Amino acid sequence: MQRRTLGSSGVEVSTVGFGVWTLATGWWGEYTDDDAVALLRHARDRGITFFDTADTYGEGRGEQLLRKAFGDDAGVQVGTKFGYDIYSPWDRKGHSERPHDWSPAFIRYALEQSLQRLGRDTIDFYQLHNPRLDALQDDGIFELLDELLQAGTVRSIGVALGPAIGWRDEGLWVAANRPIHAMQVIHNALEQQPGRDFIAAARANGVSIVARVPHSSGMLEGRYTLDTVFAENDHRRHRPRSWLVEGVQKVERVRFLERDDRTLGQAAIQWLLHEPEVASVLPNIYDADQIDEFAAASDSPPLTDEEFRRVEDLWEEGFGVEPYVEESAPVTGD
Repeated sequence: MQRRTLGSSGVEVSTVGFGVWTLATGWWGEYTDDDAVALLRHARDRGITFFDTADTYGEGRGEQLLRKAFGDDAGVQVGTKFGYDIYSPWDRKGHSERPHDWSPAFIRYALEQSLQRLGRDTIDFYQLHNPRLDALQDDGIFELLDELLQAGTVRSIGVALGPAIGWRDEGLWVAANRPIHAMQVIHNALEQQPGRDFIAAARANGVSIVARVPHSSGMLEGRYTLDTVFAENDHRRHRPRSWLVEGVQKVERVRFLERDDRTLGQAAIQWLLHEPEVASVLPNIYDADQIDEFAAASDSPPLTDEEFRRVEDLWEEGFGVEPYVEESAPVTGD
């Protein structure tokens, strides 16, 4: 397993990491603690040493799973996130967003709780979770984070930006104006913006990228068909039919990346690692076979410059796929 550094922090992470949200949130199926811990340890055995979670994942369950799996193992690097108030009552409606609390007192409290759940004295990568511009422009937050860095309580800092509002303005602003080490963003061969702009900003400012959803919610693993059926508790079941129909066609356009010594799923990871600013890729992992395939991606044949650019060109051309025009319906396979 290859390793890269998060910005100027000196924190080295495996180029293939593990996003614990698939195990802790129930959006990708249900896992007992024993099942989840077994998968985490299997990943460690395959060379994955970077594990990313958040205090919101299962209201602390993701952090607790990492404690059960690894304790304070110094050979494992842990990223977690803060900013959402998971400690106050909340009237949840659908996938609505919890309130943020960016006050110094709350950040310190959230940090203490995360450290306790993780069973660690230090967090390797501490990230603001889906911050808006007003939070990023709050000097007090970053003065506190600098204190934590100087004290050694956290080893690197950054932001994790979500999909709901685009996040381009937030990502470009924070890369240029704050001393962060890395940004965690959605980026993959099928969804190239705003990821391309984030990588350019990272390159210009000495910041690293942690790329999540590298397979476009599993599409770039190359196994979906028009008849694919997702389980009742799988969030992909609720995507519009157009996502599946168009996605299956797009995947066929990038099949040229497959080789006898590189699966399409591995090529999707290598497409991201072609950019030196990408320090680690976080596949959505939910079984042991994926761990074996994705962990081996780090040492699979890298993409050539020509292969990389060809995928960029395909994206710019819409992969030659006509928009799906029938009435949208959930992806159920029914």
